[in-house]
Amino acid sequence: MNILRNKVSLIGRLGADPQVYVYDGGRKRARFTVATNDTYRNAKGEKIVDTQWHNVVAWGSSAGFAEKYLKKGMEVVVEGRLVYREYEARDGVRRQTAEVVVDRLLILQGRRMRQAAEA
Repeated sequence: MNILRNKVSLIGRLGADPQVYVYDGGRKRARFTVATNDTYRNAKGEKIVDTQWHNVVAWGSSAGFAEKYLKKGMEVVVEGRLVYREYEARDGVRRQTAEVVVDRLLILQGRRMRQAAEA
């Protein structure tokens, strides 16, 4: 039951090509953003599209998959867990960010769906 305590599922489009970093020893990390849209009508009946941007981090084989196949604008499914972390910004101020750490990654674009190996 612990697997259900922190689970995130997103379907959206990549905002940019993944940024991949290779650590000493060959371990890979890929960072990218995914945009999700929520559409509704306001009180005047006008259609409103609310876009949310999500920071996503993939490690290991999922990072390799992202590096090889993912490109800006592709529609993807991201499953993972939500993680908060602190970092020091360029201006020296400590900040906090939320990221989705990938467990599973799928491409929804094209005739064939491609799936990353589970981390």
